[in-house]
Amino acid sequence: MARPMTSFDRPAESRLITGLVASPAVRWIALLGLCAAYLQGALTKAFDFPAAIAEMQHFGLAPAAPFAVLVIGFELCASALILSGFYRWLGALALAGFTLAATFVALRFWEMAPPGRTMAANAFFEHLGLAGGFLLVAWSDLASRRDSLRQATLGTDRDDGR
Repeated sequence: MARPMTSFDRPAESRLITGLVASPAVRWIALLGLCAAYLQGALTKAFDFPAAIAEMQHFGLAPAAPFAVLVIGFELCASALILSGFYRWLGALALAGFTLAATFVALRFWEMAPPGRTMAANAFFEHLGLAGGFLLVAWSDLASRRDSLRQATLGTDRDDGR
């Protein structure tokens, strides 16, 4: 059976790149990038509430003002969960679901005429990518929690001091 590869088996460049890319700061910046559209959208809606109401009306959401308040709060809270790490998986799943729902409401490219169809189709599939990114965040967070629980269980079951 082959021995698992350790960091000493990899070239220095690989260790350097892994160390940089896997650093907590880079991870947080990546999470901020995923949440950026939701933070920007929520803050824009909050600072221009009449435009937020108009947006809700445009998409047929009534009553518009309560929907606008809910969307603002939802986008800020879900982003905060992701960025803080507190129930990160829940915030990520929430934004994935929200993104999918909003995408099917706002970007129905199949109903559009050709000039706007291509841009809407591109945005539609970009939003699917965002939802996929949030699913990966949730998966990673849940896998990490599962592994931590396993380690804690293994550590408490041992009686030999290891």
